Amino acid sequence: MRRTLIGLLIIGSVLVGSTWVCAAEQADGTVKMTGKSIAAGVGFSWGSGVLTYKGKDYPFTVSGLSAGDIGITTAELSGEVLNLKKLEDFNGNYTSFSAGVTIAGGGGGATMKNQNGVIMNVVATTQGLKFKLGVDGLKIELK
Repeated sequence: MRRTLIGLLIIGSVLVGSTWVCAAEQADGTVKMTGKSIAAGVGFSWGSGVLTYKGKDYPFTVSGLSAGDIGITTAELSGEVLNLKKLEDFNGNYTSFSAGVTIAGGGGGATMKNQNGVIMNVVATTQGLKFKLGVDGLKIELK
């Protein structure tokens, strides 16, 4: 258990460091998403959002899986998009690693990256009851 906790702390430190490096870069766009999640060990999430890129809004859908989740939540996320050179690169499978607990209402942040090198730094506000420890994956598709 102690080794696992130390490993999680190291991974968390690396992610926080990468978030700070990415935050220094100029954002190529912004995102706003809303979604819901339900889980009992393995969870499923769904939702929608809007990418603002080069002064235009582009709606998209979100779906994903998570491991190690228990509970039901709703979330609102917003943040910056980095390394977006062309609109179609926004589509893809985004992954991040996170750990946390949400009770009644809370927040958290994540850095996610897709196969095209696009990075999203998002902050979430959540409602519900959820315990989380796992790897997340989100599939994002422009409408």
